[in-house]
Amino acid sequence: MSTTRSEAGLKASEARRAAIRLHSASDAERRGALQAMAQAIRAGRAEILEANARDLGVLADRPRAFRDRLTLTDARVDRLADALQTIADLPDPAGQVVESRTLPNGMRIARVRVPLGVVAMIYESRPNVTVDAAGLCLRAGNAVILRGGAESVHSDRALVDAIHAGLRAAGLPAAAVSLLEQRDYQAIQDLVGQRGLVDLVIPRGGEALIAFVTEHARVPVLKHEKGVTHIFVDRDADIEMAVRIIVNAKTNRPSTCNALEKALVDAEIAPWLLPPLVRQLRAAGVEVRGDPETRRFVPDVIPATEADWEAEYLDLILAVRVVPGLDEALQHIRAHSTGLADGIVTEDAARADRFVREVDSAAVLVNASTRLVDGGEFGRGAEIGISTSRLHARGPMGLEELTTTKWIVRGTGQVRT
Repeated sequence: MSTTRSEAGLKASEARRAAIRLHSASDAERRGALQAMAQAIRAGRAEILEANARDLGVLADRPRAFRDRLTLTDARVDRLADALQTIADLPDPAGQVVESRTLPNGMRIARVRVPLGVVAMIYESRPNVTVDAAGLCLRAGNAVILRGGAESVHSDRALVDAIHAGLRAAGLPAAAVSLLEQRDYQAIQDLVGQRGLVDLVIPRGGEALIAFVTEHARVPVLKHEKGVTHIFVDRDADIEMAVRIIVNAKTNRPSTCNALEKALVDAEIAPWLLPPLVRQLRAAGVEVRGDPETRRFVPDVIPATEADWEAEYLDLILAVRVVPGLDEALQHIRAHSTGLADGIVTEDAARADRFVREVDSAAVLVNASTRLVDGGEFGRGAEIGISTSRLHARGPMGLEELTTTKWIVRGTGQVRT
């Protein structure tokens, strides 16, 4: 067996033993561990920022959006620690009673939430995911194996060192949060093949990564696919509101999966909406690409190609298309959306209701920015990802989605006849 395989197998075995301990850990123990982890991250700030600078130092030629996803600052380190505290303050999902009833024969049945067990989190160069995944999995009573991107190896290691310090201070096993040092695809293949040790794999990243995990996994996979998101501006939209929402959805952290990538504009409102919209987008540094109808109203917009309708830019680029109305907008979204988040801006309740009914995405918005599709913004504390799968969980995944359920039956001697 190769070194890569033995590392993944060892980490999975250690995580399984840690999961058994976490399964019996009290709410106070897990809450205390998260608080200790937050304190350790603050205490290790200098080491974490130094490690992040080492990662960034060899990535000067990478795109701005890529570097932004990887970059840690004093403020972002504070937010990482704050996120752990927020998660610690959330209600404990383990042991929650989902339903209960007493049958005519006197037997009492209850369905309760329990931890999944061991979660493998595979992602690309996002240090914040390292902390969010560790915090959410631990709060729900799970052990987690983290495999970040090769570009963030020093940042991830420094963060996990701080997390381990917090776990030890709280008296919980360090293997509750482990980091796979090997960063090649062979390591991923070995990790997702640990049937019997790993209970769920969550991949977050590009199409190639998710396709590889899905092809090779021998354990369940919950996918977080790319975000080709849309906002349709209806003919009865408030123009000022539409501009504000689109600019926010595009420019507020454009490197995230819930940032806006496509704007569809009803032809009836296009003459009044497009000039101020493009003007404000450009003022914010956005490159606008448009179809021929868009360029009729704003001639100097860059011509859009067919590839633009499929692209996830993760950068300050927005593709704009003018459509005859709601029917064509829905048709475009069905053809090009990846099902993560799509929205409409309109004052017409009937068209809003139809949009909500017919757009089959994990999150559908009316008069709101796609950047709000987030576990924290949804009041869930944080998120481990935005699931585009259809089984078990869909949309922003918080604590409940990191649990399963079991049935508890209490009888007084009942038998089946």
